Amino acid sequence: MRALVYKGPRDVQVENVPDARIEKPTDALVRVSTTNICGSDLHMYDGRTSVESGQVLGHETLGEVIEVGDAVDHVKVGDLVCLPFNVACGFCENCERGLTGFCLTVNPGKAGGAYGYAEMGPYRGGQAELLRVPYADFNCLVLPEAAREQQSDYVMLADIFPTGYHATELAGVLPGESVVIYGSGPVGLMAAYSAMIRGAAKVFVVDSIKERLALAEKIGAIAIDDTEGEGADQVVEWTGGGADRGCECVGYQCFNCKGHEVPNLTMNNLVKAVRPTGVIGVVGVFMPKDPGGSDALAKEGKIAFDMGQFFSKGQRMGTGQANVKAYNRRLCKLIEAGRANPSFIVSHELPLKDAPDAYKHFDARDKGWTKIVLKPQQG
Repeated sequence: MRALVYKGPRDVQVENVPDARIEKPTDALVRVSTTNICGSDLHMYDGRTSVESGQVLGHETLGEVIEVGDAVDHVKVGDLVCLPFNVACGFCENCERGLTGFCLTVNPGKAGGAYGYAEMGPYRGGQAELLRVPYADFNCLVLPEAAREQQSDYVMLADIFPTGYHATELAGVLPGESVVIYGSGPVGLMAAYSAMIRGAAKVFVVDSIKERLALAEKIGAIAIDDTEGEGADQVVEWTGGGADRGCECVGYQCFNCKGHEVPNLTMNNLVKAVRPTGVIGVVGVFMPKDPGGSDALAKEGKIAFDMGQFFSKGQRMGTGQANVKAYNRRLCKLIEAGRANPSFIVSHELPLKDAPDAYKHFDARDKGWTKIVLKPQQG
């Protein structure tokens, strides 16, 4: 099968690799029809993780089931399914509590597994023609028939729509509140979209990339251009003391207005921009180790956090990757009912062969490249 393979920093290639196949009776085999490039894939692409050469990338995947193991009961051949980026067993203590992003069995020695990602287990990614899905009855979300003609919406259920929603859940967004979101990439836009779904009265999106801020404005958010580095001050002024809730949707590869990488910037800006006793939800990726870190702390996966202000303001914080299964079924119903159309962020739909070039443009934040959908069965 053809697959997008990581070769080294800023070097990915479409190659022929051994076909994905059924390995256990609980597996399903999916022919991938739609898969996305995620902003978190760029951490690996940039050489900022421990991902090994030869890994098939991709964790936002949708496709048709073409084979199931003998122990699979619910999922059937012919079903169109979307796969949470979390690989989860469904029966460990964390999975039973709905914390599928922190499954205790699929990645021995660590909490949490994922497709095609550094240190997240032995699972090849979905930027390929075929994908093996472990524990298929638990991990497959069977989609409505209408999804076949609306795949660019439904594939967002694999990661970024639930992850954006998770940011608002961690922050505890309530109807009528104000929310500030740092980052207007795909996840930040999904967090803004989710905050509106939850009834937020005002949603501020802070970034310095104008075309992404324009997308935020299109969905009704208040765009704040942080080019001069005064975004937090503007939020405090416009809200009369700070937003009720804040969402961090950037992560450790954060750049200031002068183009310098400052890993702690968005975290400390959120402490400043959120009111006393407010709550912050963090879904931007922070790695335990960053070999390309901009300072000694960053190399160890640490940041200089403004703990004094955080403590004195009595703020709270929730962190961690999304437990996709906690949200994907309900968000799927919103798409089916026409109440949500997350594909508004998509800028390009391309065949898999164009993935290496697409990675270059997406990584460079080139104008017009906001979200890339790949079609492995085309071209």
